[in-house]
This record gives sequence, structure tokens and C-alpha cells, in this order.
Amino acid sequence: MSRFLSYNPEQAYLIPPEVKQVLGADHLVWFVHAMVERLDLGGFVAAYSEEGGVLYHPSLMLKVWLYAYLLGVTSSRRLEQRIREDLAFRYLAGGLQPDYWALNAFRRRHGRGLNDVFVQILEVAQQLGMARVGTVAIDSTRVKANASADRMERVEEQREQRAHKRRAIRRWQKACDGEDPNEGAGTSVGTACEQLQQVRVPAQLPALPKAAKRSRSDGDSRFLRERGGRFVLGYTGELAVSEDHFIVAARVTQNAQDAAALVPMVDEVERRCRRRPRRVLADSGFYSNQNVAELSARGIEVYSPDPNLARELNGGPAATTVGRMTPSDPHLLRMREKLRSPVGRQRYQQRKSLVEPVIGILKEQRGMRRFRLRGMDKVGIEWLLAALAYNLGRLYATR
Repeated sequence: MSRFLSYNPEQAYLIPPEVKQVLGADHLVWFVHAMVERLDLGGFVAAYSEEGGVLYHPSLMLKVWLYAYLLGVTSSRRLEQRIREDLAFRYLAGGLQPDYWALNAFRRRHGRGLNDVFVQILEVAQQLGMARVGTVAIDSTRVKANASADRMERVEEQREQRAHKRRAIRRWQKACDGEDPNEGAGTSVGTACEQLQQVRVPAQLPALPKAAKRSRSDGDSRFLRERGGRFVLGYTGELAVSEDHFIVAARVTQNAQDAAALVPMVDEVERRCRRRPRRVLADSGFYSNQNVAELSARGIEVYSPDPNLARELNGGPAATTVGRMTPSDPHLLRMREKLRSPVGRQRYQQRKSLVEPVIGILKEQRGMRRFRLRGMDKVGIEWLLAALAYNLGRLYATR
């Protein structure tokens, strides 16, 4: 008698007829299925006309995309393969096999429907006592575009040429303005003419191409500075995260500076959650006197240091000794006093533990270091879909 189990890949049934016997009753796929079934998908249905061929049901497409983003699968071609080969995906698809074109078309088309689903999931979380917006942490990150920096080298070359011409002109001007030891009647004009002969002064310096034209494949992408001084061709993904690590607002912008995003992100939180946050935590990049004044007028308490105070909080010199000007704006002075207090510093330190882990999960685990689609509207849909799947995963983990 053999001690080995029977093995025959050609047997009639490789898996039991009941899927739960394989996946288990507590598998994530059942939660995704049950959650989508209770959502109102009328926005998806309304996006289609009555004419045309037969389509895959929006419920099917939404389930497989949400489950895919929960697993870090963001490619429509890769998702098509997983639907054929993966038992959980096959269950969500009901045995159907949509191809990558249909999957990608659904993702590109239904930005408004995904917005509705995002709000509905937040409402479910709030009914369960989660996704509280008393304190909200706001941050941003750079996400690479699905584009080639095909014109960046030419732009840098033209930039260097312009700088070289400016330096040559300044040398000539300096030679003209300097004292000439040979100055006088019957003598030469010194080195100025020699310098002039070597300089070709153009009638007008050529204009550099605008940043928006540096990529032909995705004209909406921008060269944005990352931490460490590096530049990335992409977009700025912005998030607002609640005290219990739910994403309560998400959007994609072309912002090179974060200060312009603070008030719009607070507006986005209020619009999606139908509630106004009491406190907003943000790093120094989001600080401006105008932002603090506007949010304070709404009764929102802001914890965001100016750059000088941020250096002080990180062990640098005192903010009052940095620079030549003495700060006088009352909002700035009150912010410094508040963040120097033990309570203010403790609340501000919450920001790192709230929003930064969420960004790390999206980029490291969910494949959101690079967008798949192109154009501002399309990458906004991708970012929202990733945030939606993240919230679904939080609901599953805290159920």
C-alpha cells in the first residue's frame, strides 16, 4: 500500500463544487460580494444608453476591480488573466470572462459612479461608528504618470544654452564697466572689444517649452519635485484620513506646492462626509497664513507648522532666530505658540501615524506608485478606486 495520496491532474473535478469549501467562510471575497450587493449602482446603469450590444453587469465589473485593487492588481490585462485562473475572481465574475478591453473601458468610463460608491461606503462606515471626521490628517504624494519624458532632455539642453549665453553677456558687461588701465587718447579700448567679439548676442533668447508640453503621451502630467530634490513626471495624489484610518477624501491634482490644496481638501471632506472636521493636521508644506485664517473663520482648528517652526520641532534652531524678518502675522504667532505647547505638539504628531501609513499601503502594497491610465480625469478615477478599495479593506478588517 502506497503512503502517498492519490494524484491525478486529469481527474474530472479538481476543486469541490462548493467554492466556500476551498476559500473558507471568512474569505475577503464574500465581504466584497456582500458589500457591492447592498450598494445602489444606479449611477452605473444610467451611464449606458438603451441602444447597443449586451454588456457585462456593473456589479460584476465593480466587484472584480475592487477585489483586484485590494490585492494590488491594477493592470486590466493582468486582471483578465486572474479572472480565468483565480477561483475567487472566477466566483465574483460568475463564470464569465470579460477581456482586458471591457475591464479597462469600465474603469475609464465610470468616474461618477465610483464617486457615488465611495460616498456610500463612507456612509456605511459612519453608521457603524467609524470614519469619524473629528480630526482629519491631510497629506500628498507624487505618483508617476504612464508617460515618457521624451522632451525633458531637449528642455534641459536649451536651459543650459540660455544659461551659457547669460554668463557670456554678464562677462562682457563686467568688462565694459570695469576700469581700463589703457584708457586715454590714442590708446585701445582695452579688453571690452575683445570680449565683445567673442560673444554672439541673440536678438531674443528662445522661450523654453512649457512644462505641460514635456510629455507627448500624457500632456496633463507635470514634472514635480519629490523628497530628496528629485523630479518625477506624474501627478500629486492627495488624501484626507480620519482618526481610524479611513480615507475620507481623495483627489489628484497638478499642484507643485501643497499650500494650494489645504482648503480644497477640507471642502472635499465636508462634501463627501457631509460633516465639517473640527481639527485638521497637515505638514509644513500646507501652511500659509491665508489657509489658517480661512479655516479658523470656519471654526476649524488647524495644526500645521510653518517651515521655520517645522525645523525647530525637528531639533533645528528656534523659529524666531531664523531669517532676518521678525514674524508679525497674528495667525502665524498663534500657530507657533499652539504647536510649542505639549498638547499642540502631541496632536500634531498624530499626523504621521494617521495619513503616512495609508500612503505607504497604497504605494507599497496596492501598486499605486505609477498610474495605468493617462489624463487628469482618468488618473483621478484610478486614485479614487484605490481609495475606495482601501476603505473596503478597512471595513473588512474592523468588522
